[in-house]
Amino acid sequence: MPESKPGFEPETSVDAALSLLRAEGLAGPFACAIVTGTGLGALARGLEEAVSVPYARIPGFPEPGVSGHGGWLHAGLLSGQRVLVFEGRAHAYEAGAAGAMRVPIGVARGLGARSLLLTNASGSLRPEVGPGSLVRLTDHINLSGLNPLIGERSDARFVPMVGAYDPALSAHLHAAAGAAGIPLHAGIYAWFCGPSFETPAEVRMAGLLGADLVGMSTVPEVILGRFYRLPVAAVSVVTNLGAGIGDGDPHHAETKAVAARAGDDLARLVAAYVARRPASEP
Repeated sequence: MPESKPGFEPETSVDAALSLLRAEGLAGPFACAIVTGTGLGALARGLEEAVSVPYARIPGFPEPGVSGHGGWLHAGLLSGQRVLVFEGRAHAYEAGAAGAMRVPIGVARGLGARSLLLTNASGSLRPEVGPGSLVRLTDHINLSGLNPLIGERSDARFVPMVGAYDPALSAHLHAAAGAAGIPLHAGIYAWFCGPSFETPAEVRMAGLLGADLVGMSTVPEVILGRFYRLPVAAVSVVTNLGAGIGDGDPHHAETKAVAARAGDDLARLVAAYVARRPASEP
């Protein structure tokens, strides 16, 4: 990833990306920016009056290399509110660095997004929260040893992480789920770097540490959201049970298939969540 190379200046890339996107008509403010995970790009197809730009055209943006991640930035109307949708993400295991999404998150802030909503696919450590379940993240455990702010030189790198999953946004998610009639669990997410799936022993360890879910993304974007002063909320789609739990033996085809089937519930939840966001709220 470029930020690992000497001389790379993330904010220069953010500025260049903002110039291009504003010329394309992507100007804020936006009620929120949404990042979609594996198989969850259908969210973007629900936008009205959408303007779409491929990541490949945007300076500093990654090119997602995982099937199920589209690689487009969309701006449009959802539930009557203007939103940004980042269709697909790059992962630390693709880029070789945790800051793969630094420029996109910086762009979300620069375009006037008031908050950040992250979605992902995950494995559940709780058999009662099985495939197809939606889980609101309440906290995370970083088991990767990586951080997207490694190499940042300013004191802003010392990001506080208490309340990283914003309580007010979490309350909006809970209320939106109730209004939409969608069960929404709550849990703690453990980040493993990937790309290999976790071993049964690693899953047991994560459970002993207090995790409810395991996955390979999202945590860097939460840290970057805090860095750019964006309130963050996150929802995970459970696509499988963790390795060694019941018949849990995860593979990527299963992740994509279950995420796609659960995508309708997630899209309804996100639409209800956006509808409940006051336009003036940070």
